[in-house]
Amino acid sequence: MFFMHIDSSSKRRIAFILLFSALFISAFWLTQGRSQYSEADTIAKGVRTFEELSGRFETLAQEKGAPYAFEVLRRAQLPPNTDLHLLGHVVGDQLYLQQGIEGIALCTQDFRNACSHTIVIGVLGEYGDGAIEDIRSACKQAPGGSGAYTMCFHGLGHGVLAFDQYNFERTQDFCKKTGTNEYNNREYAECMGGAVMEIISGGGHDRETWSKARNTYLENGSPLSLCQQDFFDDQSRGICYDYITPYLLEAAGANLGYPGPSDFEKAFVFCDELPNGSQERDRCFGGFGKEFLVLAQDRDVRNIESMTSEQMRTVHAWCALANDEEGTRACIRSAVQSAYWGGENDPRAALLLCRTSGKEYQVGCFKDLIDEVSYYVNDAAYREQFCASLPSEIQEECRSSLL
Repeated sequence: MFFMHIDSSSKRRIAFILLFSALFISAFWLTQGRSQYSEADTIAKGVRTFEELSGRFETLAQEKGAPYAFEVLRRAQLPPNTDLHLLGHVVGDQLYLQQGIEGIALCTQDFRNACSHTIVIGVLGEYGDGAIEDIRSACKQAPGGSGAYTMCFHGLGHGVLAFDQYNFERTQDFCKKTGTNEYNNREYAECMGGAVMEIISGGGHDRETWSKARNTYLENGSPLSLCQQDFFDDQSRGICYDYITPYLLEAAGANLGYPGPSDFEKAFVFCDELPNGSQERDRCFGGFGKEFLVLAQDRDVRNIESMTSEQMRTVHAWCALANDEEGTRACIRSAVQSAYWGGENDPRAALLLCRTSGKEYQVGCFKDLIDEVSYYVNDAAYREQFCASLPSEIQEECRSSLL
């Protein structure tokens, strides 16, 4: 066999040519991706309100199709603190109009499952109470694992409350029918959680009826009073405390567009009303963690997996404002769960969050993440790789739990 001798200067030239070629190819494909969805660079230019931005995405979805609009939304340069989840709902509404229930096959977990949410809401609005089995079948088609399936019912809860004229008693009756033994009735709990979010910040279907119902359910005594009503039972009450957080911030006087640390500290105080050691207290404090993770990223849920150590330390600093050790622990646990997103996200963001925890919380944080992997992921190779990524002192415990 003949081997060509290559001197050192030639090697440097070849290396330079290869590097230049790689950079050229990368730039070419990046440019192709940007030019194919050119609206990503322009769709938010000059927008003054969220409603105006929503209108632009709705028009784009109508003109070029909802799948195209979703791709633009994935790439778009948007103002800080833009609610990507609500924008996902706007495009998802158009997807349902264009493709019906079959459109859910395109609904990835991007934008926190906004797409699948709107599909099941559309089915409910069109077919009513008799649509439960169709909705269940649709949710099982949504891309992703068991987390994607159950979060689909969270979106349903938004629609059920609106469909039932913002009446929680009727909503509970419907949501109960969604629960299955296979998922330990998680569908029911998620459905009720979606209803909580809808009464706090929804109203897009019927603003006047929503406003009256909101005053009745929320502005009646303690900010926590909604979760203490009889239409929440042992299976669903906890999730109410998970999702009541934005209203606690509102009750503390926060500007929900730009809440700050002083608002967080005031809002945490409401959780102190709940009995020490109770599940309700734990979940009330915990609910802040899921909000903090997104707020630290300027609400850009597209980039949770690329959050920095500094941003994670911000999350920890905000959780510490609970001024309660167990409350802070619950807040961090919720943030980890949000970062992992039912196994739909790469675990590196959740791992970084744990690594930046203070010593008193770090081991507990990793154990909470192990529990998440145990619940959502069955793949043995994934589990082994995950355990190997943990600090050495906890790897054995991870393997004994997962392998």
